[in-house]
Amino acid sequence: MAERIDEYFAAVEAVLFAAGDPVGSETLAGVIGVTPEEAAQITEALAKKYIEEGRGLRIIRLEDSYQMSTSPETSEYVTAFLMKPKKTALTAVQLETLSIIAYKQPVTRSEIENIRGVSCSHAINKLLDLDLITEAGRLDAPGRPILFATTDEFLRTFGLSSATELPAVSPEQMEDFRQQAEEEYPDAAAAVIAEEIPGEEGEFAQEAAEDPAENREASGEAEV
Repeated sequence: MAERIDEYFAAVEAVLFAAGDPVGSETLAGVIGVTPEEAAQITEALAKKYIEEGRGLRIIRLEDSYQMSTSPETSEYVTAFLMKPKKTALTAVQLETLSIIAYKQPVTRSEIENIRGVSCSHAINKLLDLDLITEAGRLDAPGRPILFATTDEFLRTFGLSSATELPAVSPEQMEDFRQQAEEEYPDAAAAVIAEEIPGEEGEFAQEAAEDPAENREASGEAEV
């Protein structure tokens, strides 16, 4: 066994890393082709090696199982990493929809779609899931459509203290934005601007117009 110890170390390390959860000695033994007693000896030796070399990882024993974890000495760095806001990949359509909501809030889905010229239901649902936008009541109009606005999470994500810090956008830029959306999605534009029919929940029933646009919402990603 001694002549293959480095190979066994690498095997145990890889298995414990891939597993994440505790792995029993018998399982390790079956994977690397040794007895359970030898698997325990190899794992204990690897755990000792981690400590002696001052590694950022530790192998802890839980009865007859072993699990990989971070070392106590690195807890400060691990905590700092976990507390850091996670970046989320947003598609171009989601970013465009979020921009309209940020500048025109509170705003209805119909208003957003009229600006973009295409359906935005899928993008809105994604932004709601990410807590970047929220429902901000209902418009006092036929059908009582839902109003959307940005959240505190939106401000934290983009490093703003309030929505008033957003860069100014001229009406001309907004019109250019709408025209670009229509050119990018010509098939869906006409369907979205069609007559709006109130649904049972007060939202506009445009489901027939949504699918074509939703199938196109994978056009590029950006990090926020």
